[in-house]
Amino acid sequence: MITDLKPVATGLGFIEAPVARTGGSALFLDIQKQGLYSLDADNKVALLVNIPGGPNGLAIGPDGAAYVCNNGHIYDFIGFPDLTKGPLTSLSPFPSKQYMGHGMIQRVDLNTHEVTTLYTHCDGQPLLTPDDIVFDSSAKGFWFTDSGIQSPDSIQKGGLYYALIDGSSITKVATIATANGVGLSPKEDILYVSDTVFGRLYAFDLDGPGKVQPPPDIKTMEDLGKLKPGMLPHVPGRVVLTLPGLQWVDSLKVDASGRVCIGTLVNSGITIFTPEGVAGDPVPGTTEFVAIPDLMTTNLCFGGPDMCDVWITASCTGTIYKGRSDRPGLRPAFSA
Repeated sequence: MITDLKPVATGLGFIEAPVARTGGSALFLDIQKQGLYSLDADNKVALLVNIPGGPNGLAIGPDGAAYVCNNGHIYDFIGFPDLTKGPLTSLSPFPSKQYMGHGMIQRVDLNTHEVTTLYTHCDGQPLLTPDDIVFDSSAKGFWFTDSGIQSPDSIQKGGLYYALIDGSSITKVATIATANGVGLSPKEDILYVSDTVFGRLYAFDLDGPGKVQPPPDIKTMEDLGKLKPGMLPHVPGRVVLTLPGLQWVDSLKVDASGRVCIGTLVNSGITIFTPEGVAGDPVPGTTEFVAIPDLMTTNLCFGGPDMCDVWITASCTGTIYKGRSDRPGLRPAFSA
């Protein structure tokens, strides 16, 4: 469980993607203000790099650079009053008129602040709205999600991708309607992906970096019997969690024990899911919930010497909370 939460930075825009650094500092993105920011150990915020578009997801690569999922400015932002907390900011339900027509994966040199675009397309098709990113320990590639495009009447489906850090190869692994958070299990044999508006969490069994175990070959009604519990036809993964009621799932992190910690919207907070195989927990499939006073709790990260410090982005109020976890987070493959 996450406790002792306190606001350590306020007055920010629509924030996402906290990444812990050594010495008690952190990085984060501001989608609304279009920038990469630092939060130092004294909780002072500073702009590091302007990133036009919609910087949405962030991870540190093996070269020490920051890799960014840029949604291409798909979102506009609307304000609405909250009589108890003051003005709030939320995403518009309509795609922005400033949308670039594609999203992109970008590399940010944290020393020179140079921004390089690595990918805008896959197999000739534009990336729509890249959202979240995680590196495996191979030092060669990363997984990322694309959330697709939502309008009041339709969804243009997003998906799951794997790409190499040198810009030479990108592969679409699966189509997922509103793919958002992505994270690896401690052994890197399972990849977790959240599907926002359906409140789902997928688990993909892996055969190595960039390699997902394929789904059963379904050609007839009888072949449906080949599907394992939670599997959907033609999707190389299985649904391991569906939240009840109106709960949307955003970005996620995995802790050292293998639990999946998911930013949860509307019923806002962090949902902590226990998959099968977590040591010492008798009830796989159960959830814990940490409430955050913000309509859109989008993301979190673990850090500190014991990996029990937690930073949480509360995006409607533009607030970063910091607290402590009673279980250490999973140390990322690479750090800043």
